Amino acid sequence: MAPQAAGAPARPPLRRRLLAEAVGTALLVAVVVGSGIAAQTLSPDDVGLQLLENSLTTVFGLGVLILLFGPVSGAHFNPVVSAVDWLLGRRAGTGLPGADVAAYAVAQIGGGIAGAWLANAMFDLPVWQVATTERITTGHLIGEVVATAGLIALIFALARSGRAALSAAAVASYIGAAYWFTSSTSFANPAVTIGRIFSDTFAGIAPASAPGYVLAQVIGAGLGAGLVLALYPDAGESAGEAVVPTEAPVHAALDRPARHS
Repeated sequence: MAPQAAGAPARPPLRRRLLAEAVGTALLVAVVVGSGIAAQTLSPDDVGLQLLENSLTTVFGLGVLILLFGPVSGAHFNPVVSAVDWLLGRRAGTGLPGADVAAYAVAQIGGGIAGAWLANAMFDLPVWQVATTERITTGHLIGEVVATAGLIALIFALARSGRAALSAAAVASYIGAAYWFTSSTSFANPAVTIGRIFSDTFAGIAPASAPGYVLAQVIGAGLGAGLVLALYPDAGESAGEAVVPTEAPVHAALDRPARHS
């Protein structure tokens, strides 16, 4: 296990963090899929309105989930966020240990699948189903690269500049905007992508499309991490504060002055 930087807040036990990541990712997917089902039911003849209803609900839901689970696990809910957290912080000892990254990913993916099942059950649909919506085009893959790169850059720029306490609003706002400015509607998350395979509804994605999305997300994460390092070469010193510092009082994060290169 990688050492933790001196003065960094102690992380909660791994079991608590994994519970937070699993439940948080499950609820995130339930929000995305459930609001998609509701939108499809309420506005059956207007796809644009369906997307608006889906995106607004996701914005509000994601912001709340970050506030709820962030102090325990950081509220990553996303394997590429956890991987970049390790990658940037491995030398300074601020990021997740490698073993924790793998455990986070398992919890996030399992939670994502459970969240899709939960959404199906809430709307009286068969719990077990597989999506048939093919989403993969060159434009969609480019959209996923852009969406994920922007997400990673935002999260770690906020952490590096002492503004991680703003992540709930900023990250949720970015995802809401990316629903509309990217052709893929901004999945930007392998766990959410895999979870959405298991609901053949408005928010679903066919299994054949998912691997391309995940690959695009990994590429986008690498580009986002590279951009952060180019802008903030010392970003690794605060990697452990993404998305939200664990066990750190919000007022302390707000009071901390921003660092400048």
